[in-house]
Amino acid sequence: MSELSRFKVKFVFGGGKEVLGELIRIKAPRTIEKLLLKLPITSRVMLWPPQKPGEIYFNVGIKMGKEKARKDIEPGDIAYWPMGDALCIFYEKIEPYSEVNVIGRVISDLNELREVKRGEIVKVLKVE
Repeated sequence: MSELSRFKVKFVFGGGKEVLGELIRIKAPRTIEKLLLKLPITSRVMLWPPQKPGEIYFNVGIKMGKEKARKDIEPGDIAYWPMGDALCIFYEKIEPYSEVNVIGRVISDLNELREVKRGEIVKVLKVE
């Protein structure tokens, strides 16, 4: 795949954790295009499910519908959740609340995500 079809992003959490991800245009091109135009994004972390979290999600201030949406995800998937206008990062094998547009993958250690707390600030930055 060419350089123009993959975009590196960094998630910087208030607790000092940083996670690298890669957005892959072919997975959901319209969703990724809209998200890239919005970067950098600052938001506040939520966890799902509340009892035993396996996903971090946060509002990103864009509205998109379903694009190749599905409910089967893998740990490490990065997705946009149309129902909640939020970006999701999955670190456990769970079922999302509703269908998501998978847009990429985490390319660094998923264990960092297990330490992120509800309510932390998260910044999403494009990596040049």
